[in-house]
Amino acid sequence: MTTTTTLTAGATRRRRPRSATSLTRSSGLGLGIALTWFSLLVLIPLGLIVIQSADGGWHTFHDTITSPQTASALRLTILQAFYVTVVNVVFGTLIAWVLVRDEFPGKRLLEVIIDIPFALPTIVAGLVLLSLYGPKSPIGLNVANTERSVFLALLFVTLPFVVRTVEPVLIELDPEVEEAAASLGASRFTILRRILLPALAPAITAGAALAFARGISEYGSLVLLSGNLPNHTEVASVRILTYIENGDKAGAASIAVILLAVALAAILLLQLLTRAVAKRG
Repeated sequence: MTTTTTLTAGATRRRRPRSATSLTRSSGLGLGIALTWFSLLVLIPLGLIVIQSADGGWHTFHDTITSPQTASALRLTILQAFYVTVVNVVFGTLIAWVLVRDEFPGKRLLEVIIDIPFALPTIVAGLVLLSLYGPKSPIGLNVANTERSVFLALLFVTLPFVVRTVEPVLIELDPEVEEAAASLGASRFTILRRILLPALAPAITAGAALAFARGISEYGSLVLLSGNLPNHTEVASVRILTYIENGDKAGAASIAVILLAVALAAILLLQLLTRAVAKRG
């Protein structure tokens, strides 16, 4: 008995607790493959874009982004993407709520229709929008070659992002939690603020980030409806293509770097907002 106890104690002393950051051989191999794949697809191309934007020096970068035409394209792109993201956060969340919590005729059809912007090639989406909101609009609404055309195009292609990120979270959210809070005297606003918003905030943030990133990078759905009018309806992606066609790759890379910086800033801001909402909840 004494010998067994001694051996057990010795084995216990020799057994070192595994660190939380230690990796097994298979885990390390998987991590290495994942990082290599991620670097080839994302990190290296992004690094090359930043390097290419510096090819012409600081003066070329400064002259590119301060050009009135480029500045107008960036301002239009970022503002319209922001407006579309705000609308998507509100209505995307409402649509997800209706699809999860309510039953109504045509619900399955609506589930399919929401995913159409994912499936359509962007140039086809532009053709669809031109047919509905162009000069020959069957509903008498012609917004072609205006800033509203940019807004409508971005709204069309970004609709599914918030809906599809919020919907799974709502499915997992037990309605009995809300009922229990209501039975304890919590008002609807309190339930929304203390239960629903903290639970949905990460999903809403993810959807908003995806919608904003898609908005500032969109090209195909805009080219037919907006008309690409300089200083009026020309967006950043079209401006990048113009620089490339003119052989100015450094100028195109400069605009790409600005869009990248804006996207990263938006993602970080949304993450901070999510943490603040979750903490208050």
